Amino acid sequence: MASLDHLPEIRTGLFIDGEAREAQDALQIVDPADNACVVGHAAAASAGQAGHAVAAADRAFPDWAARTPRERAELLIAALAGLEGDRPATAEALTRENGKIRMESVVDSLVFEHRFRLAADLADELGRVTRLAAPPYRTVVSYLPLGVVTIIVPFNWPLAILAASLPQALLAGNTVVVKPPPTAPLATVRTVERVAQALPPGVLNVVTGSDTEIGPALIQDDRVKKICFTGSVAGGKRIMSMAAESLTRVALELGGNDPAIVLADADLGPEAMRRLFTGVFDSTGQICMAAKRLYVHRSRYEEVVEGLSGILAATRLGHGLDEQVTMGPLHSRRQLQYVRELVDDARDRGAEVREFGEPAEGADLSRGNFLRPSLILAPADDTRVVVEEQFGPTLPILAFDDENEAVARANDTWSGLCSSVWTADLDRAATLASRLRTGYTFVNAHGAAHLDERAPFGGFDQSGMGREMGIEGIREFMDTHAVGFPAADTGR
Repeated sequence: MASLDHLPEIRTGLFIDGEAREAQDALQIVDPADNACVVGHAAAASAGQAGHAVAAADRAFPDWAARTPRERAELLIAALAGLEGDRPATAEALTRENGKIRMESVVDSLVFEHRFRLAADLADELGRVTRLAAPPYRTVVSYLPLGVVTIIVPFNWPLAILAASLPQALLAGNTVVVKPPPTAPLATVRTVERVAQALPPGVLNVVTGSDTEIGPALIQDDRVKKICFTGSVAGGKRIMSMAAESLTRVALELGGNDPAIVLADADLGPEAMRRLFTGVFDSTGQICMAAKRLYVHRSRYEEVVEGLSGILAATRLGHGLDEQVTMGPLHSRRQLQYVRELVDDARDRGAEVREFGEPAEGADLSRGNFLRPSLILAPADDTRVVVEEQFGPTLPILAFDDENEAVARANDTWSGLCSSVWTADLDRAATLASRLRTGYTFVNAHGAAHLDERAPFGGFDQSGMGREMGIEGIREFMDTHAVGFPAADTGR
């Protein structure tokens, strides 16, 4: 492809209390496809500036909470007005800083808007109350917003992931401070600032900076009533530990080691194989809900391997802005090294490793964090690539003979985010799904492209706590409030 040297550097600031602000320092953002290329700079807020954002949100909370849910919904929808026109520039910025292909960056922006609209559609449900009228009391149970919420998002799908909690928090009547990922903040700042400009000052704020500098101010301030974090298990543990100092609530959407189970009667035609492929390898495998362990009935094992191999053979690696490219780099050099370690470990332990893909025309893979996608055949169950979350373009494929065995092996893990069952018998799928210890189970599909965004989403065990999206996702940002009246005094 043509050189990207002509693309301008992108600079973003902070947005606090309804106005843009600068910072003394800046974060340098590097292109994962070319580690020598600087994409731009994001303001590196000080701890004091992060505190100002919390203070602004705290001041804005009473008036925002006093509005009806329908009024808040109308303001949120109106605030989306400028996103469509800015989408091409947002997608370009996201691909340059994140590494994924442009099409996925466009989808990331579209999902952000779509999830706002889904949340707004639930506004009328928020005003509903439960009335307990049996003597000797008449009690009314309702829900109230919490206050200031901090939302911390990761690099991989920052806009879509942000919109799994941001519109819900705002619609519930909370005010918010958003912390974008420090290695890929540019597109998120652009988008959040555009929305925030259309809302009352202080309702929505965005601050960028290093975790060590601004993290404590956004997590341990007594005015922050909830932290919503999406990221690694280790990151979630740190957030939870910090929040414990002030007993601040947390919602954690953490890593996953998602199993997919292919039964003997599964449809393995071209369309099904494409769904399986995208459920594993979209975003270079860097999706928390991607399938990361594939258990296949022994009678269909070779068929699955050959089907995935045929699709992977057409992979073209390179910069995500190149239309020839079907797979970009890993986001960081550290993650590249980690996934390589897992693949090498599996090979050293006797598993067969099949690698696929070629550079796109003109692509110099040595300049970025590129790794050819791979299938790891018949590894032992205790191999690292089976036990750990690889979060990269490799997939262990394991054979099974009995459904009970498959379920037991699938459940034998630290995680519990997503799973999938592949079978022609939907009743059988439902039975098997009820035995899988994950927050969401797909049937004959896997991954974000097939997620019903009206449903609650979240994990079991070390994959997190709390739920996003749906009415349950909105209630996560509200407190239950009961008011009791003596029945004799009311006459009702």
